[in-house]
Amino acid sequence: MELMVGGETLARTGDGFLRDAAQWSEAVAETLAAADNTLLTPAHWEIIRFIRAYYQRFQHLPNMRMFVGAVRRELGAEKGNSAYLHQLFPQGPLKYACKWAGLPKPPTCL
Repeated sequence: MELMVGGETLARTGDGFLRDAAQWSEAVAETLAAADNTLLTPAHWEIIRFIRAYYQRFQHLPNMRMFVGAVRRELGAEKGNSAYLHQLFPQGPLKYACKWAGLPKPPTCL
């Protein structure tokens, strides 16, 4: 599976995740989201930047429960809850936040 961004061809997994996280950019995120029929809003970007920082800091991806709790601690209760995150990422908050952030597929996601 490949993705064309700015004249570059990027390799993806069968689930659409980047094979090389170093190729990620905001343009890549927008293209990945568009391929999933989503236009990224500032609210999406806040969560995408959050999960990228989390991964950079801890070098692992949380499960969904840990993800919601970490968002709550960092961004507050109004954003750190499943309902809010599902509004932004209806097909799966953790999976799609990671996908559009250029991170690996979380091991707990189907």
